[in-house]
Amino acid sequence: MRKLVLVAHVSLDGFVAGPKGELEGFPTGDENLEFVCRLTDHADAALFGRTTYELLNSYWPTAKDIPSNTKSQIEYSNWYDASHKIVFSKTMTQENLKNTTIVNGNVLHEMTNLKKQSGKDILIFGSPSVSQLLMKLDLINSYWIFINPVIFGQGISLFTGTDKFKLRLQATKQFLNGEIALNYTVDR
Repeated sequence: MRKLVLVAHVSLDGFVAGPKGELEGFPTGDENLEFVCRLTDHADAALFGRTTYELLNSYWPTAKDIPSNTKSQIEYSNWYDASHKIVFSKTMTQENLKNTTIVNGNVLHEMTNLKKQSGKDILIFGSPSVSQLLMKLDLINSYWIFINPVIFGQGISLFTGTDKFKLRLQATKQFLNGEIALNYTVDR
C-alpha cells in the first residue's frame, strides 16, 4: 500500500503561512530543495488543496526551462511535471488538467482507493486544511516537518482543529540556513 507523507514548512511558532496565506519569511536554499528532491525519489504523486496547487502549478511545470535555475530546481520541476497531481477542490473541474485528479467527494473513500493503487508514495505539500482533514481521518503515514528559524506571531496553523495523536521520531536533518527537518511516523 502506498504511503501518504506530509511535507510542511512551519515557522518556529507553528505557522505554515502568515494570516493572509503569505509565505514570505521562510528562508530558502538549494540544499533544502535538494533534500526535498530525495523525498520525491520515493514518490510519484503529489496532493494539494486548490490554493497550494494553483501556487505551485503557476511555477514548477516550466521551472526546468529557466536557464538560471539550479540543478535542484530543474530536478524538482521535472518531478513535479511528471508526477500525478491530486487536488482537493469543490470548485475546480477536470477540464484541461494534465495528469491531475480532482477530489471533491468522499475523501476517506477516495484516499483509501488512491493509497491501494500501485505506485510510490504520495506527498502532501503544505495545504493545511487538507492536511488537517487527512489527520482527522488518520490517513497520513509519515510527516516531514521543516521547522524554520522565523517567528510569524500569527498565521495559519498546520495543526489547528486536529485531535491529539502521538508521533515517533524517525530522522532529523539540519540545514545551513538554520532550518531543521524532522521526520515522524504515527505512533499507533
